[in-house]
Amino acid sequence: MKKTLLFCISILASANLFAQEDDGFEAIVKAGTADATTLMGAYIAPAMEGLVYSMSGGWYHTAKTHKSLGFDITIGFNGAIVPSEKELFAFSELTFQNDYTATSDITPTVAGSGTPAEVTFDTSEGDVTFTMPEGVKDDLPINAVPAPAIQASIGVIKGTDVMVRFVPEVGSDNVKGKLFGAGLKHDIMQYFGPLEKLPLNIAIMGAFTNMNVDYDIQAESELEGRNQAAEFKLNSYTVQGVASLDFPFVTVYGGLGYTGGKSEINVLGTYEFEYDNGTPGEVTDPIMLSYNPSSVRASLGARLNLAFFKIFADYTVQEYSNLSAGIAFSFR
Repeated sequence: MKKTLLFCISILASANLFAQEDDGFEAIVKAGTADATTLMGAYIAPAMEGLVYSMSGGWYHTAKTHKSLGFDITIGFNGAIVPSEKELFAFSELTFQNDYTATSDITPTVAGSGTPAEVTFDTSEGDVTFTMPEGVKDDLPINAVPAPAIQASIGVIKGTDVMVRFVPEVGSDNVKGKLFGAGLKHDIMQYFGPLEKLPLNIAIMGAFTNMNVDYDIQAESELEGRNQAAEFKLNSYTVQGVASLDFPFVTVYGGLGYTGGKSEINVLGTYEFEYDNGTPGEVTDPIMLSYNPSSVRASLGARLNLAFFKIFADYTVQEYSNLSAGIAFSFR
């Protein structure tokens, strides 16, 4: 369970998304379309929101742009730190279509930890009881939603860099994910005459990132049914003003701007199960959710310059504060 959720969060683990015993992630669909959507919406929100922020991190480690055809290759890690208040949610704060009882009003989100609650929904067809899925906090470094990326930047014309980041399709036969992003960074110090000679560099940049994860639930499902699949679609963007002090061995950089995006999860197909009284039940396309997180952001970081080899790290304050770190090979 934990490894499969980590794949959806980072698109790097080659595990099965919903594979588990009858209770848990997959069992939420038994609550019926409306209540399953409400439950899943609260449970998985930190991952779907956090990914939007982590995918927007690490786009730069200096404001200085390349000369024409100069380039760099960056291998980086971005992690959006989940706020503590997002680690748990309360059933009583949600609105359900059916009446319910739970062993505890509080249960972990995907980014939480602890014992999940058992919940029973009283539907018109009968009662249905299941245990909520666990959180994966113990498997996340510093409880950060990760989004690794391989990125390349190249100087084109008039102090402008074109940036592209890419993670090829990875995964297993049943679950696969990929990431692509692109952006521009433009030097504005060139318009200030003599100031261009200072170690200070100022630029503006904008970028977007897209990530998709597809999972064939049918292959591992504990519930009978047809065409069972899950789709994760995530898009993020960021617009920032960037400044850096570039010295031979050290660069100090920072940025101020805005980040936003949209993330969607769709659980598709038909799922067959039994209510507690033995009555057969069925739901089709039970979960469709979307999130639109956004936040003002402020970043500060430093880079160690060892000729063409660079080591960098920075921290961003925003709704889900972000830590970025990595290495780069730069040829100006």
